[in-house]
Amino acid sequence: MSWQTYVDDHLMCEIESQHLTAAAIIGHDGSVWAQSASFPQFKPEEITGIMNDFSEPGYLAPTGLYLGGTKYMVIQGESGAVIRGKKGSGGITIKKTNQALIFGVYDEPLTPGQCNIIVERLGDYLIDQGL
Repeated sequence: MSWQTYVDDHLMCEIESQHLTAAAIIGHDGSVWAQSASFPQFKPEEITGIMNDFSEPGYLAPTGLYLGGTKYMVIQGESGAVIRGKKGSGGITIKKTNQALIFGVYDEPLTPGQCNIIVERLGDYLIDQGL
C-alpha cells in the first residue's frame, strides 16, 4: 500500500459525515511521504521544532506550534508520543512513530477527540508494523 493511500483512505476518511481539513505523513527529517492536497506548505524549522518537542516535552509550549506559518497553542498530549494544538475552533494532532510523524488538521464540526482517534489509530498501527 502506498503512503498516499494511508493519507487518502485512513486519515482523510469520513467519520460521522465529517473529515479532517488536512493530513500528512512526514519523515522525522521533514521529507513528505504523502499529504492531502490541502496540507499547508511548511518550513523545515517547523518540523525541527516539533521533533524537539517530542524529545524535550514542553519545548513548544512558550512559543506555540507552527505549521505552514499558522500558530497553534500547544495543549495536553502524550509526552514523547503525541502533540496536540488548538487554534480557534480547530486544531492539530501529531503522532510520532518510529520513522514518521502523522499529522491531522481539523476544523469544526469535527471534534478534537475525533481527530485524535483518526491520527493516533493510524500512528499506533504503523508503530505495530515497525514503522
